[in-house]
Amino acid sequence: MSVPFEDLEHDLPGLRFSALAVDIDSGETLFSHRPDLVLDTASVGKVFLLHRLLTEVDAGTRSLEDRVTRRPSEWMDNSGLWYLLQADTLSLYDVAALIGAVSDNAATNTLCRVIGLPTVQEHTRALGYEHSGLDDVVRWPLPPGAPRTLSHANAEELVRFVTRTAHAADLSAASSDTLQRWLGAGMDLSMVASAFGLDPLAHYYFDRDVWLWNKTGTISTVRADTGLVMSPGRRIAYAVLANWQRGSEVRDRVLAIMRSAGDELRRHLL
Repeated sequence: MSVPFEDLEHDLPGLRFSALAVDIDSGETLFSHRPDLVLDTASVGKVFLLHRLLTEVDAGTRSLEDRVTRRPSEWMDNSGLWYLLQADTLSLYDVAALIGAVSDNAATNTLCRVIGLPTVQEHTRALGYEHSGLDDVVRWPLPPGAPRTLSHANAEELVRFVTRTAHAADLSAASSDTLQRWLGAGMDLSMVASAFGLDPLAHYYFDRDVWLWNKTGTISTVRADTGLVMSPGRRIAYAVLANWQRGSEVRDRVLAIMRSAGDELRRHLL
């Protein structure tokens, strides 16, 4: 069985996929489609912000117990939860947990101010990710001169990031576990992860012999899903990214293909 990324691209001009799935222990490639193609990944690039925070924790220059107060300019509604909360001050741990669980935009903007966006971007390049990164804070509407994308990536580099996180290659074991726990609280299972039939509010640790952590990105022309899905005997890192032209009515077909990618992963897991 293969995932028909190319067929859908042929049927729908302007649609582009970058996809890859790899067994992180054996190195076997389970599917691959234009893994080097760089696409808009919406909120996926927030993982690099979280990674930089934990790098500073490992270095002893920052504590997750430090408290930070959001500023009015950092407030964003829609994606997230903090905009509904009364508390203006949270620990860095809680700010990061909101980003991992609900891709919180206000938390992203506040943490970007604390860490510094240029620091995150330099850190991402230093890790060897030349075609992926967080491009800006979250803004809406986009002012003149602001980057047109929140983040960008290709499937190859995201699979490498997931693999290295799972192996604690760039963070301490404790910080790697923390990052995976934050992302394991992610509530968006609408894309690749829809195939696993998990509880979107509680799917960290095994359910039906499947354990998942992931990060997604969603805007009107983007669907992106990357993460690690595990069975008791296998661990698979995956990334499936889709971009299409504004005004093109392709969302449902894209989501169906992403679910078929999840079905393929499930077939290899169980």
